[in-house]
Amino acid sequence: MTTPAQEGGSSARAGSLVDCDALYLFNEGRQFQLYDHLGGHVIAGGARFSVWAPNAESVSVVHDGNGWTAGVDVLHPQGSSGVWAGDVPGMQVGMTYKYAIAARGAFSRDKADPLAFGAEIPPRSASVLTDLSYEWADRQWMTARAELDVAGAPVSIYEVHLGSWRRNRDGAFLTYLELAEPLAEHVIQHGFTHVELLPVMEHPYYGSWGYQTSSYFAPTARFGHPTGLMGLIDHLHQRGIGVILDWVPSHFATDAFALGEFDGTHLYEHEDPRLRIHPDWGSYEFNYSRHEVRSFLVSSAWFWLDRYHADGLRVDAVASMLYLDYSRAEGEWVANRYGGRENFDAVSFIQVCNESCRERFPGAVMIAEESTSWPGVSMETATGGLGYSMKWDMGWMHDTLKHLERDPVHRKYHYDELTFRGLYAFSEHFVLPLSHDEVVHGKGSLATKMPGDDWQRRANLRLLFALQWLAPGKKLLFMGDELATWREWSHEGELEWSLLDHPDHAAIAHLVADLNHLYRELEALHGDFEPTGFRWIIADDRANDVLAWCRSAPETGSQPARDAVAVFNLTPVVREQYRIGVPRAGSWLELCNTDAIEYGGSGSGNPGGTEAEPLPFHGYPQSIELRLPPLGAILLGQETVAGPSSPRWPDQWR
Repeated sequence: MTTPAQEGGSSARAGSLVDCDALYLFNEGRQFQLYDHLGGHVIAGGARFSVWAPNAESVSVVHDGNGWTAGVDVLHPQGSSGVWAGDVPGMQVGMTYKYAIAARGAFSRDKADPLAFGAEIPPRSASVLTDLSYEWADRQWMTARAELDVAGAPVSIYEVHLGSWRRNRDGAFLTYLELAEPLAEHVIQHGFTHVELLPVMEHPYYGSWGYQTSSYFAPTARFGHPTGLMGLIDHLHQRGIGVILDWVPSHFATDAFALGEFDGTHLYEHEDPRLRIHPDWGSYEFNYSRHEVRSFLVSSAWFWLDRYHADGLRVDAVASMLYLDYSRAEGEWVANRYGGRENFDAVSFIQVCNESCRERFPGAVMIAEESTSWPGVSMETATGGLGYSMKWDMGWMHDTLKHLERDPVHRKYHYDELTFRGLYAFSEHFVLPLSHDEVVHGKGSLATKMPGDDWQRRANLRLLFALQWLAPGKKLLFMGDELATWREWSHEGELEWSLLDHPDHAAIAHLVADLNHLYRELEALHGDFEPTGFRWIIADDRANDVLAWCRSAPETGSQPARDAVAVFNLTPVVREQYRIGVPRAGSWLELCNTDAIEYGGSGSGNPGGTEAEPLPFHGYPQSIELRLPPLGAILLGQETVAGPSSPRWPDQWR
């Protein structure tokens, strides 16, 4: 009589190889550290492999050491869990492998490991047996992060696509470690608090920018070894920069080696084609009703926060998860049990994921790219919310860009595009995004969206940045926008770094740096989610297309309340002797003027500031008279702001 191991070859050992409690929780949808139990793990003398394939008839490991021959290193069922496992002697770190899966007699396919920690450089698609040992040096950062109140802190995010931020002279990709120092320098010089990396999880097609993922536990090998990504994040942390990773639990790549039809059945995706295929992207959508899929996805979120010390995840395409009819025509979608369009399984998954991440990783944030008005996206799950830390304000982005794209002569007829946000600005914890989506697919760069000649385009761009930084909400800016590039972003090549040699473009970068500095230094600008810290001053001057608001920091102990007043002139006309009510008497200093000479402007403004007069205006007992610059914004305050404190701040920007 032969044993199963003898039947499949002598190199795999039968028996219960995976922790039974872990398998039980996996099948229940409550195992969130699946990466410790499934996948390929180095052991003494070889490696242990475990994979979920409940409908398979046989599973074996094909790899460098057995000539990629199926049936040699076989795996064995682990009870009724649907998991197959086995030990393969002789396997070493760096060897490539896949699972040979046979089912239903006719189905036979080599699949990459869903829990692999490493992958080959595309278009090769094998998994790589990987050791994630790394000695972190960011203890100080991680300790401080756990104690940080993110809601009340300045958060300014620089969104980065690693493959096109900067390259070698020959056009080749820089590695994670080669990117670390120049990226940190650039972020520090421009005052951002965080970087957000477009998905670094492995993806077959470079042109998808990572948004059609094939591996949820392996960073792309295009930029080096997985520990290189750890080194990049570690370096950024040591320089005081947080790292957010884009994460895509909404849909995945359909490539034959990946998750689709994994064991001959629709295991990770829906069987019903009306639920399976995303109509916009042609990718597979996850089946959130399956417990094991929920364990897999929450484990992926935990993995990046745990093993890679990520400070948060920005979750892509949340709306496509929430609505069963997202981008689907009548008759092409399946209603929920009440006949509605809400995807209750997705809601439950999102709530569990967000709540567990918040509890397990203090200080880490979960940010939703949710493009509809789904209520309570950033409310706690205990009150029925989705539990995200923040949500992108897509409405602000669309309305503000639409207004600034108009010829200034027409803007007064569309004044509500800039005031409408006041109705909902504090209904969620918002991030104000100017993301990669706005500078690609024929949309042009931010600068080329603006009307007028080149000077007016740059002035409008400066105005846009002031509207973003001085409004309540965390900030996000896509790489290259700080250079005022004329060229639409392309993932091929790198940013137009030569623009920094041109004074007009360097001046825009100067403004972004100063806006970030003001945002970080002025407490009045920190209450991004607090309605008590915001008050409209002017929201009705449609004729002149002028807006003004007051941002306030509360009184604390012996320190009085502090205020900052922002005024925006959306027309190319200088407004002389423009009176505005202010909350306090005394001197008001011009802390920032987007029309300043050093930013490439005309120099119109209020040098030296102005003194409040006892003339009631706009509901205040005192007011000031201003000169409003053309297509410009000014920020006024009563407290002085120290110069940039970074020792590496460029001398010419001091």
